Amino acid sequence: MDCIHLTGIRCYGYTGYLPEEQVLGQWFEVDVKLWLDISTAAKTDAIADTLDYRSVISLVQHLVKTSKFALVERLVATIADSILQGCDRVTQVQVILSKPAAPIPDFSGKISIELTRTKSGL
Repeated sequence: MDCIHLTGIRCYGYTGYLPEEQVLGQWFEVDVKLWLDISTAAKTDAIADTLDYRSVISLVQHLVKTSKFALVERLVATIADSILQGCDRVTQVQVILSKPAAPIPDFSGKISIELTRTKSGL
């Protein structure tokens, strides 16, 4: 199966367990891997025969900006499920959501959640 990778989708959002995360917000970074058949588009060179990935980027940005969940696990699942429900051609999706600056004392790394869903799993 063919894949489209969308990496480095940066958005400011308000998901987080701590109250200040939901008030002040923070940056998130999202990578998306989409499984679909692109063989027809490879022959026709027509965007109508593939997935216009601009719509996926906009969907991810909208969900991160407008969601206010306590857990990033819920946000990443919402992103994956929304992509599968909104994109008929996509059969499987992998979403990696990272918090580059997690509000944890003496921790300068990032926290990432990786989730893979299939259309049959909905």
